Amino acid sequence: MQHTYAITGMTCSGCAASVKEQLSKVLGVEKVDVDLEKAEATIVLEQHVPLQQLKDALSQKYGISFKEDHLAANSEAVDKSKWEQLKPLFLIFGYLFVAAFLLNYKNWSTTNAMLDFMGLFYIVFSFFKLLDLKGFPESFGMYDPLARAVPFYGKVYPFLELVLGLLFLMRFQIQLALTVTLVILGITTYGVTKSLLDKKSIRCACLGTALNLPMTEATFIENAIMLVMALTMLFQMV
Repeated sequence: MQHTYAITGMTCSGCAASVKEQLSKVLGVEKVDVDLEKAEATIVLEQHVPLQQLKDALSQKYGISFKEDHLAANSEAVDKSKWEQLKPLFLIFGYLFVAAFLLNYKNWSTTNAMLDFMGLFYIVFSFFKLLDLKGFPESFGMYDPLARAVPFYGKVYPFLELVLGLLFLMRFQIQLALTVTLVILGITTYGVTKSLLDKKSIRCACLGTALNLPMTEATFIENAIMLVMALTMLFQMV
């Protein structure tokens, strides 16, 4: 008999391999195929194996459930307000806006405030990605076309964000940093749009793997703010 189960907690191919290995050791399991992108496992059973037995075989990081139950749980989660789902992201943006304002309120300069915001944005977001350098490239490559085509890009992306953040805060090579921002965020936005249109079940990698954020309109808002700022300042320099 063959059953398909929903798997939670997987963030990279290493996780998928670990889930496959752990489930394959269960008595009565003949074959296991794990799909990271769909977050599911297809298990061929020689005999009936209770769901609890499969749960016990997995480490605490992962969860397993019947796909029907998982879909029902997701339906309930969708009913939650966008604020509840994306509260961590909105809080970070709030802190960044306040910090940029406080750094410039005595001698106000909109341009400097925008540069400080963009610099802090990159520094903070790179920090979360650097927490899991192994898992981030896998998550990022699920929707960023360049990271999918060139895996090395996903590995250096957190460091690229860190460098861009320092350039903005130090007011060094601003035009170059703005141009690179337009390119990399433009590529990511294209990938996000395609993934959402294809209705793929993927997670947002903007904060690395530290926080499990849904891929929603917030990703567009996050990129749009940075893209608008970059375009505005580039036009001012012309």
